[in-house]
Amino acid sequence: MYSTQDHTYMSLALAEAKKALFISNPNPRVGCVLVKNNEVIGLGHTQAVGSHHAEIQALEDACKKGFDVAGATAYVTLEPCCHHGRTPPCTDSLINAKIAKVIAATEDPNPLVAGKGLETLRQAGIDVRCGLLERESTELNIGFIHRMRTGMPWVRMKIAASLDGTTALNNGISQWITSAEARHDGHHWRARACCVLTGIGTVKEDNPQMNVRDIDTPRQPIRVLIDSFLEVPADSKILDESLGGHTIIFCGAVEPTRLSEMEKTLKAKNVSVVQLPDLSNDKGKVDLQAVLKHLAEKLHINEVHIEAGFKLNGSLLRENCVNELLLYIAPTLLGPGAGLANLPELTNLDQTTRWEFVDQTLVGDDLRLRLYLSSQKNPQKVD
Repeated sequence: MYSTQDHTYMSLALAEAKKALFISNPNPRVGCVLVKNNEVIGLGHTQAVGSHHAEIQALEDACKKGFDVAGATAYVTLEPCCHHGRTPPCTDSLINAKIAKVIAATEDPNPLVAGKGLETLRQAGIDVRCGLLERESTELNIGFIHRMRTGMPWVRMKIAASLDGTTALNNGISQWITSAEARHDGHHWRARACCVLTGIGTVKEDNPQMNVRDIDTPRQPIRVLIDSFLEVPADSKILDESLGGHTIIFCGAVEPTRLSEMEKTLKAKNVSVVQLPDLSNDKGKVDLQAVLKHLAEKLHINEVHIEAGFKLNGSLLRENCVNELLLYIAPTLLGPGAGLANLPELTNLDQTTRWEFVDQTLVGDDLRLRLYLSSQKNPQKVD
């Protein structure tokens, strides 16, 4: 169905889409390549929210170069939009430009589009095909696609550990288990996320900044802190406005007077406080599923990047909040200490949660493993 040239041009469109990796949130990362007479005449990728989509960028690029786009083929990594949002429909622009053929990598799961964009193009007499390099396009927009389909963000948990699964010594020392190369790679994953989430235990122990460093990015992800009882020290780096972006603290059942006082204090630092107690028990903890729902519905968060400690990792895993594991394994043995996550003891192997390896890559001296939650898993809800 697709030629070698089709694969080449769609691969080029995917390369364009990757240029939007750090700028397009909450919109999907889309690339577009215009081809006419076997020549690439226009390239484009999604710009920041409110600015041009990939198709418009490519059309303008071709026009600036003096090309006539009529009769060209558009290779686009996601179905063109057909609705009025912050920008006009891309389908209208493609039709008006007299594009002859559109090849899309995958349909847009946004209910406002969901196949209607492709159908609009067909009704206008454009030759439309869909499905070329679909897996690659889906991987690039895994958070957006997951949020559109489920109403929840894609949650990626990053953990650095030794060969024997230790993430910190018993005295709390954890810096640094992995190499500088692995830490740099970790910042790449922070940069592509909409928010970086950690817990009060990590803030008290390590006082991390939780921002993106060493990566050229035009924006900082939102910093999210799970702090059930609002214990965050006033001088914590995660509260520092100068780091860029802003911080949101999710708390649990905090006494009203203290909550009001802390909200006033933190507001002066451009820090928001959201109270979401877990009503299923009387421990006063934060409802983690409600946090994720809030991030998706109120803030349009596509990807959540977690860098937390043993306890919060365990809570998130037990509550089935995690879609992907991003593990950096150092070639060293550390012996006793904190493990990957605080998980309950099992009594039978059929209680296990299965994960699927999707990537194994050497980063410096360390092994980076990526795993997705298996569709065949047997979920365990543990109190």
